[in-house]
Amino acid sequence: MADAYIINTLFTLFAMTLIIFMVPGFAMLEAGIVRTKNVTSVLTVNIMIYVVASISFILIGFQIAFGDIQISTMNPLAFIMFQMAFVGKAINIMSGGVGERAKIFPLTLFTVIMGALIYPFVVNISWGGDILKDTVLDLNMHDLAGSTVIHSTGGWALLAAILIIGSRKGRYVNDQIKVIPASNIPLVTLGALLLWIGWFGFNGGSVGNIASKEAADTVALTIFNTNTAGLAGALTAGIFIYLRYKLFDITMILNGALGGLVAITAGADLYDTLNSLIIGGIGGILVVIAVPLFDKVRIDDPVGALSVHLINGIWGTFAVGLFAGNETITLMGQIKGIAIIGISVFAVSYAIIYAINKIMAFRASDDAQLEGLDASECGIESYPEFRRTI
Repeated sequence: MADAYIINTLFTLFAMTLIIFMVPGFAMLEAGIVRTKNVTSVLTVNIMIYVVASISFILIGFQIAFGDIQISTMNPLAFIMFQMAFVGKAINIMSGGVGERAKIFPLTLFTVIMGALIYPFVVNISWGGDILKDTVLDLNMHDLAGSTVIHSTGGWALLAAILIIGSRKGRYVNDQIKVIPASNIPLVTLGALLLWIGWFGFNGGSVGNIASKEAADTVALTIFNTNTAGLAGALTAGIFIYLRYKLFDITMILNGALGGLVAITAGADLYDTLNSLIIGGIGGILVVIAVPLFDKVRIDDPVGALSVHLINGIWGTFAVGLFAGNETITLMGQIKGIAIIGISVFAVSYAIIYAINKIMAFRASDDAQLEGLDASECGIESYPEFRRTI
């Protein structure tokens, strides 16, 4: 018993560390996508999200999420740290999608509310204390590591934010979509690969136990399927983008990999290799299809977060019912979980962001966007010797 306690504690702390590697992953990905005049503000937002969301969750959110849960299989602090590592990821999804026009202070304020209240409520009704148990809204959804609980939650909050604050200045002019290229492709690549590595802790650690042969086999299967889906997403996105445009777009290939990783997250512990390839491969194609569709309806998402996290969060949770359904995991149960969490998060996030925006402008002014948020929000430019791009 003592040996299992020690092994599970060590495993959980290691998985938590891998998840924390996703903090620089998001930061580097977003820093590479935005223009050089906005890099410092993006990095500042990412650090603030990690710090503020983590503290909010430790002080308030954990109790809402899990209540008086008793942990006996590992050190309770290891469990708290592991759950804390998750909370910022939902908000990181949002921060990238409102990049280059969201002001730091109101975004940080929303981070407090997300970390302390919104995300913990979603965890409660899915993984935790289950405040809706034995009601018509009681969820029976299998979502191992959060295709819906984390990725779609962040995506719904992002959609609400974009609808309120609008697009970047100059992104859409009349019927034209202005292409704003990534400023640093090596950083984008580094960030995506850090996220990929972090996913092994994200999904593998969510098994929650590695101190028996059966548990160790499940962890290995989960990590294997996670990587396989990422590979499939990258491959199908690369093939699809080449067939469509006769170009190999590295940003789309990387987002395809991330889409595959999001899609497998709900059921990585349940699938065989073929299912992982199919689910991840479809995830990569969905990203390539969704990115231009969001642009057509003038939803400005610089990093493609809606396409990667919202669309594939929905697909991944739905796929569990298709590929791993049984007497306890049903397609209708998966759809119910997607719908309840989606409606709840979008409605609450929209109301809160709308209220914040009435008190203080969530969106930077046109002049500040033209100058760059590094100057107006931080007073420090990441590349002061470079000529600014408009």
